[in-house]
Amino acid sequence: MDLALEAARSCRLVTSPNPWVGCVIDTTDGLFIGATSPPGGNHAEINALEAAGERARGADLYTTLEPCDHHGRTGPCTESIAAAGIERVFVAVEDPDPAVSGQGIAALQDAGIAVETGVRADEAAELLAPYLKHRRTGWPWVVLKLAVTLDGRIAAPDATSQWITGPEARIDAHRLRAESDAVLVGAGTVRADDPALTVRDWQPPSGVTPRIDQPRRVVLGTAPPDARVHPALEMDGPLEQVLGELGEQGVIQLLVEGGAATAAAFHQPGLVDHYAVYVAPALFGGDDARPMFTGPGAASVSDLWRGQIHAVTPLGPDLRIDLRP
Repeated sequence: MDLALEAARSCRLVTSPNPWVGCVIDTTDGLFIGATSPPGGNHAEINALEAAGERARGADLYTTLEPCDHHGRTGPCTESIAAAGIERVFVAVEDPDPAVSGQGIAALQDAGIAVETGVRADEAAELLAPYLKHRRTGWPWVVLKLAVTLDGRIAAPDATSQWITGPEARIDAHRLRAESDAVLVGAGTVRADDPALTVRDWQPPSGVTPRIDQPRRVVLGTAPPDARVHPALEMDGPLEQVLGELGEQGVIQLLVEGGAATAAAFHQPGLVDHYAVYVAPALFGGDDARPMFTGPGAASVSDLWRGQIHAVTPLGPDLRIDLRP
């Protein structure tokens, strides 16, 4: 299953809105690995079965997500698994998609195949968190990205903010854009900074072609007609409605890069699933620079928002701190 998880990570950039899945077939002649192809192509299980061929008969199959049992752009993986003569299937996590949930496992068992679930479940659920949330709620996984000084400021009093962090952090932030289906900013940020919101400073690994050249660009409000963010989807209304509409459009992961007002609009009602905070070893040294969030914060220490540090990654002179609620 560790190898299956590695295969799933390898296809993260190419599969959305389909899940990024890895599969390993353990035969007497060795291990055969498959990863999900771009939309319209084979699922991971089919790629692994094709690699194994006749050697799959009597073998064990490990997959990071429950195999499908329905007809879509491809046929049911369960039928191919049974036809190949697989004897045992190990599944990391069940698929919450209503078209799959539990049905794939049941179909395999009905075909006489032994199924064990929960193998490396925590690791697989972490890897597939954006997909799992989207299928359970219809909303995208929301990542709030902020670049801040050590004293928690995102812009100078004159509103300038480029560049707080160094080139290594900016490259990593563009990689985060590449993993996302859409990038969202507020109209105020567009007017102040005129961002392009493109993936230009990061290059995918050799041999990997992302399923899209650039993530979709979303503006809360109306952007000036000559802004570099165009073409962009301009949206208004409650953020819950915005998230629902983006989810319906197949946005699995949404990267929020707006200023303090947009950050607060997502943070305060608890709409953020993951915080990616790039911290520079720099200090504004006063209280007039712009903070991470606008509006009133916690009234007392007992009211503090507290999350869990998920990872701390050095990036040149800077740190990326990942937090989860």
